[in-house]
Amino acid sequence: MTLAVRSGDSVWAAAVFYVNLEFSLFFLSARHTRHGQYLAANPWAAATIQEDYKDWQQIKGIQLEGPVQLLSGADQKMAIQVYGEKYPFIGKAKGMLATALKKVDWYRLTPSRLYYIDNSRGLGHREEVLLAL
Repeated sequence: MTLAVRSGDSVWAAAVFYVNLEFSLFFLSARHTRHGQYLAANPWAAATIQEDYKDWQQIKGIQLEGPVQLLSGADQKMAIQVYGEKYPFIGKAKGMLATALKKVDWYRLTPSRLYYIDNSRGLGHREEVLLAL
């Protein structure tokens, strides 16, 4: 997922691994990163999720925006568990990776708007997915 964040007049984008539970997206990062600092100042983000396609007619993906929450307690434990199910290396981490994982923060991005992109239906075809909030 490519995460786009803003603080004041500055914007930044960063690729992050993510997992989802329904429409909620969970990712890890560190507060000292540029996007972590921007999220601390403005906990709202936009994101895109897509494969890398060679043919424009095959392009499918998601565009979304919504609030981002820094997780703790039971929410953080749940995110770590779901993340470990998708990325088993997390639970088996050793050495430098294990040390780094002890320093990360866990976040939830809850889309308030979400669009599905499907170029097989025409260049730039986009449909809004209505979310029950």
